[in-house]
Amino acid sequence: MINEVRKAYNQAIFDTDKILAMRIVHDALDRGLSPEDIVFKVVVPSIEYMSTSFGQDFGASLAQHFMTAQIAALVTDEMLSKFTSPPEIVGKIVIGTSQGDFHGLGKKIVIGCLKAQMIESVDLGLNVSPEKFVDEAIEHNAQIIGISSMMLHTARGENGCLKVRQILKERNLADKIKIIVGGAPYRYNHDLYKLVQADAWAENGIDAGLVLKKLLEEIKQ
Repeated sequence: MINEVRKAYNQAIFDTDKILAMRIVHDALDRGLSPEDIVFKVVVPSIEYMSTSFGQDFGASLAQHFMTAQIAALVTDEMLSKFTSPPEIVGKIVIGTSQGDFHGLGKKIVIGCLKAQMIESVDLGLNVSPEKFVDEAIEHNAQIIGISSMMLHTARGENGCLKVRQILKERNLADKIKIIVGGAPYRYNHDLYKLVQADAWAENGIDAGLVLKKLLEEIKQ
């Protein structure tokens, strides 16, 4: 039954039909599929499939990618309340766009994808100052700071990741809080994250989850 549900769910996502996708999920619950299976065997594979399709240009549009993340977040929120035991949250990230950057769509996609992977996100919004990134990470006990940039000058600017790194060093937090970056400039230059002194970069939402888990393991060591 899982394969059938997954196929129908994926088609609803490709059609950007949120109502149908939610109906498929609810019907699956009525037929006996567990909330855990819906999240981990339907929603998460759908994110992986859509991310692969988008990255390799199999016909998936940005709207479809966004809908995948949005519905993933909605389904996960609903299913978590139905889990037989509370799921383990593997980590926490504060995420926002770099100062001077007001492009938030990519950030929203990442947050939706991370939620289904049991990574808690605190959305700091747009045009976030370096000081706020660090202060909010400390306040929320987050292990990761996520900085999204759509433009090269905000990615490389003096009030972007470079300044966040400087503040972490000044507060002796560089080994306790990692930085992950993402956005268009990093897709064009895969080494840019090193130039801005981030710990890692991610191309999309599902990759962000995998990279974050690796960073969390590094912090634990």
